[in-house]
Amino acid sequence: MKQSNVAPAQGKLGILVVGCGAVSTTFMTGVLMARKGFTKPVGSMTQYDKMRVGRGADARYLHYADIVPLAKLDDIVFGCWDVYPQNAYQAAMYAEVLKEKDIEPVRSELEQIVPMPAAFDKNYAKRLDGDNVKTSPDPSKERGVMPTRWEMVEMLREDIRRFKADKGCDRVVVLWAASTEIYVPVNEAVHYQLSDLELAMKADDREHIAPSMCYAYAALTEGAPFIMGAPNTTVDIPAMWQLAEKTRMPIAGKDFKTGQTLVKSGFAPIIGTRCLGLSGWFSTNILGNRDGLVLDEPANFRTKEVSKLSTLETILKPDVQPDLYGHGNDEDTQYYHKVRINYYPPRNDNKEGWDNIDIFGWMGYPMQIKINFLCRDSILAAPLCLDLCLLSDLAARAGRYGIQRFLSFFLKSPMHDYTQGEEAVNHLYQQYTMLKNAIREMGGYEADEEID
Repeated sequence: MKQSNVAPAQGKLGILVVGCGAVSTTFMTGVLMARKGFTKPVGSMTQYDKMRVGRGADARYLHYADIVPLAKLDDIVFGCWDVYPQNAYQAAMYAEVLKEKDIEPVRSELEQIVPMPAAFDKNYAKRLDGDNVKTSPDPSKERGVMPTRWEMVEMLREDIRRFKADKGCDRVVVLWAASTEIYVPVNEAVHYQLSDLELAMKADDREHIAPSMCYAYAALTEGAPFIMGAPNTTVDIPAMWQLAEKTRMPIAGKDFKTGQTLVKSGFAPIIGTRCLGLSGWFSTNILGNRDGLVLDEPANFRTKEVSKLSTLETILKPDVQPDLYGHGNDEDTQYYHKVRINYYPPRNDNKEGWDNIDIFGWMGYPMQIKINFLCRDSILAAPLCLDLCLLSDLAARAGRYGIQRFLSFFLKSPMHDYTQGEEAVNHLYQQYTMLKNAIREMGGYEADEEID
């Protein structure tokens, strides 16, 4: 390993996950099984990918851990919050993503992961009805009353401190792997300045302050990087960027890039690079797990829709190539792009995505592409969770704070400073270049690839 200024990954790394559902338990079980040698962490970039460092005669292809000091799987300690009280073993069995034979060998470890009561507001996820939730500590209030947003923050901060002390963790990362909240539009009066955000929290502004924002605020103020794995607005607001800079903590989001959007961010560049035209792209999904149940609520689906729609528009741009991408809708200004998600319980976690892509080629002659992806949502998400946690911890030790754009590779709707007109990078191969360059820099090598 070349000399770098990144602090070593000494001691235990605590990973606190918001949500103890299908994604979380698949992630935890896989890590616990892999470190016992019972399985392989397939799909994890940090465990398998090799990248070039140096040029010419000095070029070498190394695993990430041979370039930068990553935390080891043996040093990870898990904790979580959830609205349901079942421990991680019970939740993994209930999720029915993994077979019993792949859970039983780590049963005792999973049983020790008992969810802390969640900071929860049913208005943000109407389809969930758990009772393992935080209640106000104010003795003057009725028993069972939901805490104010600021009370949520304080209680979550105490949870993080207690977990860190009880488990003997040197560092903690907080990962949101819970359900999608209802859509919270960015409000300049609340979300642009940290002072305004804090005032809104203290005023118990439940319209503009989602519970997820309380988790993010608590994590950052306790010195823990925060990763948003759902399309929630949460850290995608200037006030949170200011908090991340103030606390010098990394933030990343939003929405794990697993199935259909992974395909879209990888396949759309083929159309663009080959200079083919696009008339329309229709995407639909069926999904039957808890995420599908929550997304069956229109207000929650709206949050997901905004995330999924943003991918294509930043890759195939009508203003750059009007002849190719300025067709499809009534105004004839852009191809038609539609996304649908349908809740279908029989499929559980086995999601199916269909894409119908109407393209045109030489002399405008039409063609079609059909993609049918039968994927396992949590199986694809679990390695992303591992990579995002390890790389966020690395970023914190490297002194990188604020939006971590190099993690865009793992996310559907990458964070960017929209207040300055910045556009997200959604092109998969450009994202991969950003990832490699950041690791090179943190490893003390030259960031030697460019994004054209």
